[in-house]
Amino acid sequence: MPFQRIQSEKISTSVVKQIELLILRGILRPGERLPSERELSERLGVSRPSLRDAIAELQSRDLLVSKANSGVYVADVLGSAFSPAMTHLFATHDEAVFDYVAFRRDLEGLAAERAAKYATDLDLQVIQKIFDKMVTAHEKRDPTDEAMLDAEFHLAIIDASHNVVMLHMMRSMFQLLREGVFYNRQIMFKQRTTRVTLLDQHRAINDALQARNPTEARKAVEAHLGFVEDALRKHKETEKYEEIAKLRLQQQAK
Repeated sequence: MPFQRIQSEKISTSVVKQIELLILRGILRPGERLPSERELSERLGVSRPSLRDAIAELQSRDLLVSKANSGVYVADVLGSAFSPAMTHLFATHDEAVFDYVAFRRDLEGLAAERAAKYATDLDLQVIQKIFDKMVTAHEKRDPTDEAMLDAEFHLAIIDASHNVVMLHMMRSMFQLLREGVFYNRQIMFKQRTTRVTLLDQHRAINDALQARNPTEARKAVEAHLGFVEDALRKHKETEKYEEIAKLRLQQQAK
């Protein structure tokens, strides 16, 4: 008969599985510091030796890293998604910029559709709170905060789609965006008319999600990222025209 004796699981193994799931689900993020050994053992209700065994196991799997006199952190599990050579290629070729936006439009449209179907009420509360912060940042006219919250808003939608593969793939892509590999996000928030349009687009996305309307959520995301693509193309054209104008000015100065 295909039965095996039930064996009790080591406490440290249970701790390992719990932390693994928190990392997999994106609740513990790369670079995030774990609570102190004392606090974490109390929260988990386990002894410190069992916790140390679990931490050592997770470190051996490169999921956690220990920093001297600082603590234990979630490893940069997304850092190796692209090689430095590929990242350099992305940063130096406009083709990659527009392929990146197209990739986001496809994947985030699907994520928004899924979020409208599968998000919990708490997921939607998180998205709503981030949007409220976007409204406040818009009123302060701070492009840095608006750009940061823009990324948080889109990642919260991906979180709410409840697909862990999509979650980690898109977080990796957003990390490259934060590093300015594809383009400087702040350029999207420097012109008043563009800022107003972007806020309206994010409002449309949020409204569709709060109404749990998958079709409208996807359409709103696709319309938003289509606008971003057009704005980037215009920005690239302006940069090109400015370079040509500089050459003409230099020629006239002779």
